[in-house]
Amino acid sequence: MNIPKLSKYNLLFPDPKSANENGIVAWGGDLNPSRLIRAYQNGIFPWYAQDDPVIWWSTNPRLIMELDDFKLSRSLQKSMKKFHYKFDANFSEVIKQCSSIKREKQNGTWIQDEVIEAYTVLHDMGIAHSVESYQEGKLVGGLYGVIVGKVFCGESMFSHVSDSSKSAYAVLVKHLKIWGYDFIDCQIPTEHLKSMGAKEVSREYFLDRLNNVNMDTVEHRWNVDKSII
Repeated sequence: MNIPKLSKYNLLFPDPKSANENGIVAWGGDLNPSRLIRAYQNGIFPWYAQDDPVIWWSTNPRLIMELDDFKLSRSLQKSMKKFHYKFDANFSEVIKQCSSIKREKQNGTWIQDEVIEAYTVLHDMGIAHSVESYQEGKLVGGLYGVIVGKVFCGESMFSHVSDSSKSAYAVLVKHLKIWGYDFIDCQIPTEHLKSMGAKEVSREYFLDRLNNVNMDTVEHRWNVDKSII
């Protein structure tokens, strides 16, 4: 099938259910904040290599984390005591660290300068957020993602100290439950997230869940609770 090309002057996306067998919905366009927001609202996310055009995905299966399914092991509970946590205290450094961390079976990173710039704009708009783990005052792990109504769309995480990103994830889950969120969109299935309780669902199921989520602003305190004990 021919993959549709997006125009820079039109923010509309094809139906995500029309994605090809690999999960690609379209290519082209740009990372304009309005386009990114519309993409996430439709269950679509960008992911592409350096020097390639922007590629837009809606994968099948999709990985999601039901908040009550998160597995908080005793060892992780113990590790969590080693860190201090903050929300949105240093979003720019979190996304930069996510871009530079080396990952198995991955050559380079998709988090290029234009991606960092685009998601930093979303952060300034109150749409992208970070959870950070600190040890002795130093940022040692964390994650960032985008909120769509009552869904947190996880983008990437990094860890320089064992369990620092897992601990940040546990803090995220705890507060999303308090704030009334529905679930976490983990996007592409990974064994790491599955081991923490995430599950694979069909694209159709995911899109139905997303479409039924209240898109109104959730009463939360991302921009108030800068520091968490």
